Amino acid sequence: MNREDRYAYGMKVLEQVDGEAGARIVDSLANTSPELGHQVVAWAFGDMYARPELAPRERQLVTLGVLTALGGCEIELEVHLNAALNVGLTTTEITEALLHSAVYCGMPRSINATLVAKKVFAERGLLPVINLG
Repeated sequence: MNREDRYAYGMKVLEQVDGEAGARIVDSLANTSPELGHQVVAWAFGDMYARPELAPRERQLVTLGVLTALGGCEIELEVHLNAALNVGLTTTEITEALLHSAVYCGMPRSINATLVAKKVFAERGLLPVINLG
């Protein structure tokens, strides 16, 4: 595929996973770093996210764990929490993944990620979350 084809394919994948939120991130880069926006679409989604070895649900669990561990990624975390819901993860599965992250990256990062999840869940009318633990 050429550059334009990779971008078009990546945009289809991005829209399926992130909906409008992903497009807003790319648009927000247009007047500052259009090449970064292009790479997000063509490489991250067109090449990497679309690989068949992991299902979208699994990819989102990995992404939530990494963003939680990194910390300071609340904008991206909000986008990917919505994406996780879009690809079929439940609020319970998401909160369990964020809880599990505390073991490896610490309570403060797990709490911060969970508070972002609370915001996303509230916006989507998905509170309260019932965990069985």
